[in-house]
Amino acid sequence: MTTQPDELILKMQNGDEQAFSKIYEMYSRAIYSVIIVIVKSDELCEEVLQDVFIKVWKNSHTYSIEKGRFYTWLLNIARNSAIDKTRSKAFKNSNKNLTTDNFVDILAGHDDLKVKTDTIGLRTFVDKLKPLCIKLIDLLYFKGFTQVETAEAMETPLGTIKTRARKCISELRKMTLQEF
Repeated sequence: MTTQPDELILKMQNGDEQAFSKIYEMYSRAIYSVIIVIVKSDELCEEVLQDVFIKVWKNSHTYSIEKGRFYTWLLNIARNSAIDKTRSKAFKNSNKNLTTDNFVDILAGHDDLKVKTDTIGLRTFVDKLKPLCIKLIDLLYFKGFTQVETAEAMETPLGTIKTRARKCISELRKMTLQEF
């Protein structure tokens, strides 16, 4: 008999390390894919991934099945942790003296949203969105821009960015819920 994710979550919340280990096995690859898009370094990605699952273990009591999907909760922790890492002073200092090798990927087009979203299976959903939504999601969620930075980059008022982002995420959510 296989254990359902909700059962594993409840067991983890009660301190069951084996349940936590199974949750790690179930989600770590997808979460790694999200983190690597933001931090762009395998070493940092491993570090952030470890931090994410430590946070999950320590804060599992804050998750409620009634409030939303576990994966969404986990994804938000991962995304926020990765963005926090890129905004840290140590990260910024380590990137001051980049070699030309770091720019080869940029020139080769590896910064493409389609490549990134494909790693976690979102490509088919994101591709169905309007071009404006694709750009917003790319900046806000895959490149880690704040709403203010996105407004500046798109030369659009902040309030408009917030409204459009809500609408785009709502459209994406509807698509994914219909699929599952």
